[in-house]
Amino acid sequence: MTTSTTTAFDMEFTEIAEEAFERAGREMRSGYDLRTARRSMNLLTIEWQNRGINMWTVDSGTIDLVKGQTTPYDLPADTIDLLEHQIRTGSGNTATQSDLTISRISVSTYASIPNKLTQGRPIQLYIERLRDAPKVNVWPIPDSNDYKLYYWRMRRIEDAGSGVQTADMNFRFFPCLVAGLAYYIAMKLPEMMDRVPMLKAVYDEQFELAAGEDREKTSARFVPRIGY
Repeated sequence: MTTSTTTAFDMEFTEIAEEAFERAGREMRSGYDLRTARRSMNLLTIEWQNRGINMWTVDSGTIDLVKGQTTPYDLPADTIDLLEHQIRTGSGNTATQSDLTISRISVSTYASIPNKLTQGRPIQLYIERLRDAPKVNVWPIPDSNDYKLYYWRMRRIEDAGSGVQTADMNFRFFPCLVAGLAYYIAMKLPEMMDRVPMLKAVYDEQFELAAGEDREKTSARFVPRIGY
């Protein structure tokens, strides 16, 4: 017997909802069942984003800094937070291009800066994590138009959609997604309350497996501080 030779398995949202309802102990029977499952899936993926970093949602971006601009710069509306950030100089010349990491500061540290109009190469960054879209403040404010802010961010997971789209996630999270959605659905069905503890245990196990694999696999070196 030969194998399929394919590795393209994916699931539309309707299939995810059907599998979740079956695990919860009943069939998906109506348009309302699909709608309530879609709502639960959106809440489920928001929960994942509160748990930590989802590697497939990490991407990069740039902001052109403007000389003398004192107002904050807008980040994309689906940005959750920034993970890394650098100031790039000489971006138009490969011989002189240089990325310099800038430190992130808190609102209290930013507020305590005596002169926020000081100009120079930015060395600090404060992020306003607002409701609609986060904003970035840099200090000192740029003394040239030649600076670019390069960043790596974590974005929101895309919504469940209308039911025919596939889920915006790495395939390794499909078992976790179905298990979590089954748990969320069962919590809303009084006749399925006896299954909730079991479904919660399966969901927690699947999330631990998926999150444990969804990480950077690089070596880390820890150096003790003498006299600390």
